[in-house]
Amino acid sequence: MSAARRSGRHYLARLEALRRTHGNVFRTGRGKLYIADAVLAKQILGNNSGQFREHSDFFRIRSGTLGPRSAQVAIGRAARRLLQEHAHTAAQTLPGLVARHLRPTSVWPDAGNRLLLAYAHQALVGPQPSAALRETVEAIVERGVLAGSRDRYSWLSRARFRRRAMRVIAAELAQRRVAPGNQPASLLDVLAQEATVDTSDHDLAEVYRSCVFAVCGSIGFLLGWSLYLLGTTSTTEPVRPDRVVREALRLWPVAWLFSRRPDRTFDLGGVTVTPADDVLVCGYLVHRDPNRWTEPDRFDPSRWESAKGQEAFLPFGWGPHSCTGAGVSMHLVETLIELITSTYRLDVTVTDPRPHIAAALAPPSFLLRLGNLSQPRGGDDHGEALLRGQAGAEHLRR
Repeated sequence: MSAARRSGRHYLARLEALRRTHGNVFRTGRGKLYIADAVLAKQILGNNSGQFREHSDFFRIRSGTLGPRSAQVAIGRAARRLLQEHAHTAAQTLPGLVARHLRPTSVWPDAGNRLLLAYAHQALVGPQPSAALRETVEAIVERGVLAGSRDRYSWLSRARFRRRAMRVIAAELAQRRVAPGNQPASLLDVLAQEATVDTSDHDLAEVYRSCVFAVCGSIGFLLGWSLYLLGTTSTTEPVRPDRVVREALRLWPVAWLFSRRPDRTFDLGGVTVTPADDVLVCGYLVHRDPNRWTEPDRFDPSRWESAKGQEAFLPFGWGPHSCTGAGVSMHLVETLIELITSTYRLDVTVTDPRPHIAAALAPPSFLLRLGNLSQPRGGDDHGEALLRGQAGAEHLRR
């Protein structure tokens, strides 16, 4: 059992206990203020009163925030158009990808990230990527996106790889900025064409890395949560994929924590905050507020038959910096859930019930077995072998 998994599990439980004791605004230590109230959360993320420093979760880079705001908007719009076009042209590949990557058994949450990499490969790197770019993006997913990947490499190894990856991506961007095409064929092209001329290739490379994390990481984790909850919850009635996905996002929002810094000292929910504070909007707690949701800890897709509680639903943030690809992401996961549940019978075996908690909230480790709808449960020798192998590996880690 890794220290990260242990501490993460207790971290969520501690946050819930603090909310029960202190309410929806509470401190966990010096300089950290947690927000679990939906109204306050939207005020903070929307920042209509200008009380917080300008911030973008997606366009954050090591030197601050990629700017100007007009470039962020242009990049967001062009990226959304590209992903929508890709979704249209790649829809016919989904059955084959599911069969190839998930049948008969697959180990999650990694299987979801790798499936999304295969699906979005051309949107990420274009139709004819260089070997260096292709290998770099694949390595980013394996070394940085997969849940728990940080625990498998030393800090020095991660730093060295990051430098190499940024050099490769910056070089690809520089080529595209010198000779831009008419229509962007990949997210690299979008960044090259829409960024301002004074934006460095390295800064754009950081944003591109965020694109890889968003497409392969966040969407893959959402797919994993949806399948995990479907496979571990007893239900006698078929459920609509869109309601499954929304309920998965409510219970386990992949983007679960949004950090903002006050621009000045003021009162926030009865607590004085200063520019030295880190204000943390916790979507995980907002989505489980018992004052907003009936039986908030229960997986219940039917709750989405009405609009009740949706004012306390912010899985993609809120305001001008909310995720521009939210609609495309949800539609893709809904399509995959519909495809999988209408074609196969799902069996989920949980190998470790603890979620993976980092910047993204990833599902627990589980084995997904996809059988024919008429096939009896059990009897999958290959799946059992995978399960035994993973259980043995987990035992060794402990």
